[in-house]
Amino acid sequence: MQHTLVALVEDKPGVLNRVSSLFRRRAFNIESLTVGHTEKAGISRMTIVVNSDEVSAERVVANLYKLVNVIQVEDLGRTAAVSRDLAMVKVSADSVNRIEIMQLVDVFRARIVDVANDSLIIEITGDEDKIESFVEVLRPYGIIEMVRTGVVAMSRGAQALPDTSLNTGSSIAV
Repeated sequence: MQHTLVALVEDKPGVLNRVSSLFRRRAFNIESLTVGHTEKAGISRMTIVVNSDEVSAERVVANLYKLVNVIQVEDLGRTAAVSRDLAMVKVSADSVNRIEIMQLVDVFRARIVDVANDSLIIEITGDEDKIESFVEVLRPYGIIEMVRTGVVAMSRGAQALPDTSLNTGSSIAV
């Protein structure tokens, strides 16, 4: 089962290394990991997608709380959430197939962000299934290069993750 964990952490050097090392030590493969600033200065938000059973996910959440600099952790699998991924795909496009590719871009509600004589760079945002489907449709045209951001997610509704103060009360390093 896939779990999307969101961790609010202090924006300090070494935090990403400590968090990823926790997953490595427990032999979890991270499917997706994104980190970015939040609306509060000094706090970053990590979105971590892992495949695990419920018990293992609960253990990981408990162990994340033991790390210095971790403020709050939430498993979004327990709540209604919105998740998105962004991909940029560079695809071969000559005068013969360019129109076909542009029609596919419209169907998938993607955007062309760069045009060259022999290629297009396309940006697409959506859930993982939408992006995978788009990539499979483009594959016959010749994908030159692709990059994906990884999943970012938020719980639905007006409520934010609780307790975003910098007082973690924890000083145990794992």
